[in-house]
Amino acid sequence: MKHDIVVLTDATLITCIVQRGVADRVVTAALDAGAQGATVFYARGTGVRQRHLGLLAITVSAEKEVIYVVAANDQADHIFERMYLAANLDTPGMGMIYMSPLEKMATYVPPHVVARHLSGRDDD
Repeated sequence: MKHDIVVLTDATLITCIVQRGVADRVVTAALDAGAQGATVFYARGTGVRQRHLGLLAITVSAEKEVIYVVAANDQADHIFERMYLAANLDTPGMGMIYMSPLEKMATYVPPHVVARHLSGRDDD
């Protein structure tokens, strides 16, 4: 049986690591900015900043939430910015965010979308 795999090459992975309890707000911001979905999982993490903040009597929990968002390259910067702001990442100890280019990715793409793309039409 032959399988046609539609491979997408214009995608970026946005990874955001935040304090426990913040992910819902960040995911909502990403979706409002145009993201098609998000994956959230729990992790534990520590870093250099935790030691320094500890000296100032500021507690930074080791419990983290990690958010993955795959975005089209032309939307990634906007989604990234909205996630950054929603997570308050301009505040020490709140977390971090980064983007990674995806060489290729695959998922189900409806046949009519593939046909429209191959014909050169991008209207919805």
